[in-house]
Amino acid sequence: MARVKLTEYKSKLLLYADLGLIYDGLSAEITDKKITYSSPLSTFSNKETFVVKVDQGVKGRMKKGLVQLRITNYEIKSIIKKLAAKGYSRFIIEKMSSHSPDEERYLSIERVREGLVCRYSKSGGIDIEKHADTVKEAVMTVQNVNLISEYLGVGSDFLLKLIDFCEKNYVSFLEINPLVVTVKNPVFQILDLAVEVDSTASFFVDGRWRENDIVNDGVESEEEKKVFALNNSSQAALSFTLLNPNGSIWCLLSGGGASITIADEFYNLGYGAELGNYGEYSGNPNNQETFLYTTYVLDAMLNSSAKKLTLLVGGGVANFTDIRTTFTGVVQALDKYVDKLRSRRIQIFVRRGGPHQKEGLKMIESWAKRHNMYGYVAGPELPLHEIVKKVVSR
Repeated sequence: MARVKLTEYKSKLLLYADLGLIYDGLSAEITDKKITYSSPLSTFSNKETFVVKVDQGVKGRMKKGLVQLRITNYEIKSIIKKLAAKGYSRFIIEKMSSHSPDEERYLSIERVREGLVCRYSKSGGIDIEKHADTVKEAVMTVQNVNLISEYLGVGSDFLLKLIDFCEKNYVSFLEINPLVVTVKNPVFQILDLAVEVDSTASFFVDGRWRENDIVNDGVESEEEKKVFALNNSSQAALSFTLLNPNGSIWCLLSGGGASITIADEFYNLGYGAELGNYGEYSGNPNNQETFLYTTYVLDAMLNSSAKKLTLLVGGGVANFTDIRTTFTGVVQALDKYVDKLRSRRIQIFVRRGGPHQKEGLKMIESWAKRHNMYGYVAGPELPLHEIVKKVVSR
């Protein structure tokens, strides 16, 4: 199980819906210097002020200057550009609300061997680390739910809905800090929300969260941004995560199950640190989409300082993705970079199956041999883990 972070925006959309509440925040994203909002800024009143935060899973945003308070509607765009200058591309915008510091609570739920463990405190906020001795801990049993809700001043129904949210979304970790509880008129506000989910559960959540909703807790590379934008404009599923900019092994992976198997095998054999990237192209991308996706992977690979570079085009046996079409896009991208690839003495390894696999495999094998980059090419007759062994023994 890999714990990955969802955007705060997506997390709040999901949680508020489960709580029977309406979430009125917006998300913003910058691609190619253009800002795209989830809804027009005109939905916000010009008489209100707002909070603009970087939404890429970064901890301690306030102390790092990645949160801007009391921003007018007219200032939102310039503030986003200011934060983007630090290398960030995803943001969340919410209405500003005031509260007393003594109303701030801390609440987290983590999935461990014993079950869901709740950590909670009446001293929430950005300085929670200084108040670590106030944080209590308890497994979420029915009895403890009542005790915790009473201690924090929220209804037990709220905690039960949090538990249900964690279960159906395969949440590994949830943190609300601060959870603002107004004592005089018992209401609560979820100011900052962090959610981590089991990455392998994307097959079971019925689209409640997707690959696009997962973020890294840092600055995204240009290739990550480009693949994200490409995925948003495609019916296919395209993802790319830069693991090691100077890695020696780079992958064009297809299909979630096969992609995980291949990545795991590299780690099992002790070559995890050599992986430059992880991601996949699946869902029957067309020729142009595969071409663009491959060029982005090659861009990242050719920026690596590793002396020996290897490209693995790996995947399972597709049900409907046309191997001939996707490999046509891959070969076109290889052609575009042929001189640079040849100068780096790159070897290409392939293991893939599916509709028109014979033509597709022959196409890429012929190209690799013609340009003296052939490592190994196979169809589904070769087990997935065996292609990984051939790569690492290159």
